[in-house]
Amino acid sequence: MRAEKEVVLSSVESASSWKEARLLITDNFESPPVVLKIDDSIIGTLGNFSASTGKAKSKKTFNICAIVSAALTNSIVLNYEASLPIGKQKILYVDTEQSKFHCKRVLSRILQLAGFPLNQHPLNLEFLSLRGYATKERLKKIEEAIYEIEELGLVIIDGIRDLAHDINSPGESTDIITKLMQWTDQRKIHIHTVLHLNKGDDNTRGHLGTELNNKAETVLQITKNEFDKNISSVTAMHIRDKDFEPFAFMINDDGLPEMVEDYQHQQSVSNKGFDYSEVSGEKHREALELLFSESSLVSYSTLIERLQNSYASIGHVFGINKAKKLKTFLENKRMILKEDKFYKFNPDFYY
Repeated sequence: MRAEKEVVLSSVESASSWKEARLLITDNFESPPVVLKIDDSIIGTLGNFSASTGKAKSKKTFNICAIVSAALTNSIVLNYEASLPIGKQKILYVDTEQSKFHCKRVLSRILQLAGFPLNQHPLNLEFLSLRGYATKERLKKIEEAIYEIEELGLVIIDGIRDLAHDINSPGESTDIITKLMQWTDQRKIHIHTVLHLNKGDDNTRGHLGTELNNKAETVLQITKNEFDKNISSVTAMHIRDKDFEPFAFMINDDGLPEMVEDYQHQQSVSNKGFDYSEVSGEKHREALELLFSESSLVSYSTLIERLQNSYASIGHVFGINKAKKLKTFLENKRMILKEDKFYKFNPDFYY
């Protein structure tokens, strides 16, 4: 009887909980407050999250400093216009990668850009240095801070990769992105996070990067200029609102980012990898199932040609150079796995 009663109670609780998610046509909702813009393009709103991405040494953290400085002063820094509403003007900055010495340098840049003194910590900024903590502890401390800091409006997580043991784990990636969605929805905050791009192409790293692309309000890409390594450009990799004109910044003599006036953005083609959006996940699966239908293991010497043939059969014709970039892309996304000198299909890939 007790077991039957528990089943009944469980069913009642389940029936009750689903109603919390009901949406009615008579419901009224206000547009989420915009907290970050570039020109007339909306980059971030309360209740959502965004991201910055780029290769190593592309000056992603310098770019983040400008965003935080704009939020501290509710003004424009570089091309970022911030407007945190009253009651939502606290900022939490989380660094998972750097030592406390280097974290303080980041903090100093933020305050200098904002025009604040360096001998007094601003009341509306909390800075956490989490490099020395275990992966689960980092996530726990971030969550505690998000729910304990009153009037919180903006959260920066510089190094979301360090919240997961394996960025290619579908389960871990989904759990982290779910956390971002829960935190932003329940606390009505905006979270901006940072993730590296793959070395071999312009795609965000691992399953975690794929999930970010799919769920983020905006993904900014920071790219080092090929001809002047002191200049980095900012473009929209993905954006829900209208796109903005790319802009660039350089590091001045004071070690601070400043705008490059009249910058002419140039799309790099020499190192351009296979584009994430060129082929859908379903089409990749169709082509790869065809490729590995005759043999579960394929050597590199025949892989490129087979890639060309299998993708051509689904309507995507690639030259040999593009097919080689496709092979790198498939490895980075763990759609194909290397075993010794052979490659095999991973049917459990997550696109």
